[in-house]
Amino acid sequence: MIPSVQLIPGALSEMIATVAETKVLTRADRYGLMAALLDESLSEEELEATNRLVRAVLKGRVKVLDRISVEV
Repeated sequence: MIPSVQLIPGALSEMIATVAETKVLTRADRYGLMAALLDESLSEEELEATNRLVRAVLKGRVKVLDRISVEV
């Protein structure tokens, strides 16, 4: 049995906005992205935004860091 995953309201849009600004995807962001993809209640808009983020990583426009957060 897979445990239920629920996102904090607004967490996905906040993460996507932060990644768009910093051009960096952290380990914490990846866990948030994983939770978003496992959440079966994503809206079409949220799913499209998640897909855009994944494409940006694949195209090299967003750097993936093995750190919990980006140091400002």
